[in-house]
Amino acid sequence: MPYLTRPVLAAGTLSRIPQPTIPTGDGLLLRPWRTGDAPAVHEAFQDPVMHQWHVRSADSEEEVRGWISDWQRAWEGERNAQWAVADAADDRLLGRVALREVVLGDGVAEVAYWTTANARGRGVAARAARTLAHWALDGIGFQRLELSHAVANEASCRVAGKAGFALEGTKRSALLHPDGWHDMHLHARVRGD
Repeated sequence: MPYLTRPVLAAGTLSRIPQPTIPTGDGLLLRPWRTGDAPAVHEAFQDPVMHQWHVRSADSEEEVRGWISDWQRAWEGERNAQWAVADAADDRLLGRVALREVVLGDGVAEVAYWTTANARGRGVAARAARTLAHWALDGIGFQRLELSHAVANEASCRVAGKAGFALEGTKRSALLHPDGWHDMHLHARVRGD
């Protein structure tokens, strides 16, 4: 049965080009992951704040190298695209920003992020998410980007707002964390926002 609409983005939209490095214009770089990032990622995941809001832990640098290998290959699969957020001056890892659950035909994806402990409170996550959203919506042609976080994670809610993601509602009991089920705020940006 034929579709009555055309795909928003064609298969190959991402994979036909190398994953780009994207400057924020204010001191950060979104760059593809490198194997050498493993020690910094492992260290970031030892932070109790990461344990509070994320469902993964990192037991070893070797495990993290496996994650990075997966993140590097994800670009070709066009379902997931992960960037390291680095200081443009010294390439120090400050966090991660990603497009997850990419559905090119519908022109939608989910934005996710985390920051290292020493990067918090400096606007790193908001600047990275805003830059990635601009690239995805205006540069690539996505129609809609969603962002969700635990309702109790007030810092993440502030990041979403500063990055231009409007609060659309609450998804009840939507994600299981180690401490139980969390309600999740759903935010979104659409092309033209």
